[in-house]
Amino acid sequence: MTEHYDERAARKAYMRKRQSAVFTITGAILAVVLVISFLFYFHIGGLGVVKEAAQKPNYGVTVPCAPKDSAGNPAKYVDNRSINVRVLNGTKFAGFAKAVADELQNRSFPTVQTDNVKTGKKDKNGNDILNTKVERTTIYFGKNAIAQAYTVNANFTDAVMVMDDRQDMLVDVVIGATFNDLVDSKSVPSSNTEINSFDGCVDANTMTNLPKAMEHTEVNPPAAQ
Repeated sequence: MTEHYDERAARKAYMRKRQSAVFTITGAILAVVLVISFLFYFHIGGLGVVKEAAQKPNYGVTVPCAPKDSAGNPAKYVDNRSINVRVLNGTKFAGFAKAVADELQNRSFPTVQTDNVKTGKKDKNGNDILNTKVERTTIYFGKNAIAQAYTVNANFTDAVMVMDDRQDMLVDVVIGATFNDLVDSKSVPSSNTEINSFDGCVDANTMTNLPKAMEHTEVNPPAAQ
């Protein structure tokens, strides 16, 4: 009986020792996990800091600052009724440009022209080949319509502004795949309020080697009604 008892006691002692080792290891692991969690929680050494992708102003495209008047005062948004706009469809969805143009007219832009974006090439039948793969909605304008372009841009959520070599006042809006909807009209800044130029904008006079403007009929601004 004594031998049997001693064997059971030894077995119990072994189990207690084993459990103690397990608990010790588990406690050590939990302590390490807790320390690491604190490091991430308090961002010690930069741990746990989510790096957001830097979005360059105007999607990395150089854009002119809004001009100033003769007295050096900041430019202001222009009355929609004095801006000539043409909307071109750069997607595969028929009628897209017309739908956007209609909404712009509802916002008091005068008669808005519509068209499709052309590649400059023709098919075997002599018809223009259309560009239906424009990715981002783009607003094209000349150096004489910068304030007008900023005003048009205020109605779009994701458009990129590009100044080309046109000399007239027409502002082109090319609808791309990223277009979803116009900015709520209540959120669009009113005319005669100061234009909020893009961060990193430059003086228009310093911009050279401008891209060639798309084919269009030159127009002058309509008289405000």
